[in-house]
Order: sequence, then C-alpha cells, then structure tokens
Amino acid sequence: MDVTVELTDTSNKFIINNIYPLYLHDLSGIWGWKPNSYGIFEEDDTKTLNDQNKVFDIWWEKPSILFPYLIRVDGITAGFALVATPPYTFGSDFYMNEFFIMKPFRGKNVAEKAAALVFDKHAGSWEIQTNPTDRNKRTQAFWRKTVNHYASGIHAQELVELRDDNEKLVFQFDSKKS
Repeated sequence: MDVTVELTDTSNKFIINNIYPLYLHDLSGIWGWKPNSYGIFEEDDTKTLNDQNKVFDIWWEKPSILFPYLIRVDGITAGFALVATPPYTFGSDFYMNEFFIMKPFRGKNVAEKAAALVFDKHAGSWEIQTNPTDRNKRTQAFWRKTVNHYASGIHAQELVELRDDNEKLVFQFDSKKS
C-alpha cells in the first residue's frame, strides 16, 4: 500500500469536509457526544453540514500557520491530519489538532505511516492530545506506539494535563526531519 499525505488547498478542501462528519461520529463514542437536534455533531444549533464546513474554512485561510493534510492509500482518500502552529499550539512548534483514518484503512499500518509522513514535513517540537479515559484505549495505544516508534523512545514524553477544562493525555516529542 502506498500511503501519501498531501497539503490541501481551497480546490480540494471539500474532500476533508466530506469525511469530517465521520470523524466526529467516531469521536462521539469516545467523548460521549450526542448530535444536536439537526443531526449534526456540534454543540450549537448548526443546521447543515454546509454550515459546519464554514467554521472549518480557517484551515485554508492561514496557509503558513495551519496545515490541512489529506491522507491517501493508493490514491484513495483514507483520512486527514490537521496540523497547527503558534498561536494555535500549547507551547510546541506543531500540534496535531485532528487526525483521522477511515475504518476500511484501520489496522493496516496506514495511520502510523501517515503520521510519520506528517511529522517528517515539520521539524521541531510536537504535541498530540487525546482523551485519557478507558473509552479511548485504542487511540491511546496507537499514539503511544506511533510516537515511541517515531521518536525511538528518545525525547518522547507522556503526561496527563488539564486542557480546555478536560483532562487530556499529552504526547510531546521532537521531529528532526523536514
């Protein structure tokens, strides 16, 4: 399988917009979210996916600060990675804001390869946050394995902190490639 990551722009952002609701649906099982009265996974009264996508436009309005990547396997859309830099980080150079692989591509090493490709594009300090509860054991294990493998166990740190009024499992490490 040929795993690639490509930086998206306004001409192909719709692909990430198409799969973003699948990501939110997956997260609902981890965070205990319910859809709003219109069937959208948002806290407010967002009525349509089109309205939800408008909030997302910031990812394509700040090209040197926010990096929306499309993940493909053999040319087929498999997921996305959204990478932020300051001022949208928590003290690191890079922050993995969102990372998603669709179910048909899970368990095939696609996610680990894609994450490493994204890390390689940005040299510096990284941070990843995830839910620390038992409902999220699979994701915790994925990031623990992926970060330790990528950073070779060196310069990798794992801690639990309160962020945005929620406890988060935080992974910090350095990427030297770029």
